[in-house]
Amino acid sequence: MASVDDQLAGLATLSSAQLKEEWSRLTKAPVPRISPKMMRLALAWEVQAKAYGGFGRETVRKLDQLAAARTRTSAAQPGMRLVREWNGKAHVVIVGEDKVIRWNDQEWRSLSEVAKAITGTHRSGPAFFGLKKRAAA
Repeated sequence: MASVDDQLAGLATLSSAQLKEEWSRLTKAPVPRISPKMMRLALAWEVQAKAYGGFGRETVRKLDQLAAARTRTSAAQPGMRLVREWNGKAHVVIVGEDKVIRWNDQEWRSLSEVAKAITGTHRSGPAFFGLKKRAAA
């Protein structure tokens, strides 16, 4: 198999039809309707992502959210104290300096787990604790 550098260099020599074939082979997705120049850039990213790893789940979620422009989610930062009233009781969650989420004298893996424990149903933790806001229209 050719090195990443060789694959990237090879993109410059491909015709428009060859770029489309390469896109289909590499991504197994429909060919986007973009210029050959943009196709080369997109293919270059795909080649590198395949070789070195693509975006993480959190980055993909954030990019999708930005593209949709419906909501904005702030990350829980170390030292945060989140307070939410539910059924007449105030629930306080502390995000420690070690980024561990603490509620009810227990450690939790995510805000969504805490929200589920409080409400008894699955909920978005960031939305439940006010970290997820609707974007301005």
